[in-house]
Amino acid sequence: MSTPLFNLNGKIALITGASRGIGAATARLLAEQGAHVVISSRKQADLDVVADQIIASGGQATAIAAHQGESAALKHLITEIEQRFGKLDILVNNAATNPYFGHVTDTGMDMVEKTLQVNIKGYFELSSLAAKLMKKGGGGAIVNIASVNGLKPGMFQAIYSITKAGVINMTQAFAKECAPWGIRCNAVLPGLTDTKFASALTKNDQILKTVLPQIPLQRMAQPEEIAPGILFLVSPASSYVTGTTLTIDGGMIGCGGL
Repeated sequence: MSTPLFNLNGKIALITGASRGIGAATARLLAEQGAHVVISSRKQADLDVVADQIIASGGQATAIAAHQGESAALKHLITEIEQRFGKLDILVNNAATNPYFGHVTDTGMDMVEKTLQVNIKGYFELSSLAAKLMKKGGGGAIVNIASVNGLKPGMFQAIYSITKAGVINMTQAFAKECAPWGIRCNAVLPGLTDTKFASALTKNDQILKTVLPQIPLQRMAQPEEIAPGILFLVSPASSYVTGTTLTIDGGMIGCGGL
């Protein structure tokens, strides 16, 4: 049930990477709070499943496929939103890639380029396009999904960690320069979360034996435990919060883990 502080009635919210994991959980939660969620990822069929679930639960959802790493796709996505709804109030940049797991010096330049294309250029371009549309409507909120790896690089995840550090700085840059437009920009830094995206870690018993003891709560997160932090940052409850990061990691970073 919606409360005034978290009421998103009448808001149009775009969530990328929303066919599963944190993106899908966030789309469901924002829809429960009254937002019309526009969900996006590469595959339309996967998006349709999530959209149908939201609608069946009484929410409002529209699925539009778009590749986060392709400029033409992102421009089309924002154009579609403006034409259909006339505005955009919320952007959750969640789509990301992590194609390489291995020693930093063995990272292929093709892997570097792919990771930068999606995790940095994609976030930057979509934020720019969204912010210009939000400005027309008097403001909005952007939340970038970074990672605890943006604070301390994950072992064998160098280029991914580097891009997530960039996302944190990007968040602050957009917060500073878009504040006069009434746009707030913040970042969420999830720790180890049980998603298909993180399966290289969550399905590796040897890695879990190393990582879980460093998490005070002694377990990985579920996507539904990350989504409420995102809701807070896009809702009226955080009306004076911008340029900050919210770490959701079971205490790993704050209590000296990694």
